[in-house]
Amino acid sequence: MATESSPLTTHVLDTASGLPAQGLCLRLSRLEAPCQQWMELRTSYTNLDGRCPGLLTPSQIKPGTYKLFFDTERYWKERGQESFYPYVEVVFTITKETQKFHVPLLLSPWSYTTYRGS
Repeated sequence: MATESSPLTTHVLDTASGLPAQGLCLRLSRLEAPCQQWMELRTSYTNLDGRCPGLLTPSQIKPGTYKLFFDTERYWKERGQESFYPYVEVVFTITKETQKFHVPLLLSPWSYTTYRGS
């Protein structure tokens, strides 16, 4: 299936513990025309290193608007931790399918930060 050479990857770090956020459930969707509905492409979990390297294969990626949904409420509840954000959605645009895209997420029970990584 998908490998490290996937054009789209993510990496989640639990900044409260200073460790990778392993076992965090996430869903990847793409906004589809003409109805502008989100179509779920993949559900996955972060690995022991907090990464989800193979979200799309090179043949699956195409220009468009994508969304990564991170189930943060479940992640924190499994750790016995109260949190403020029940989920995080990161919406981004891919214009060139030949590029690589990395979407890191820095996560704590009370905040999150994301950016386009390399």
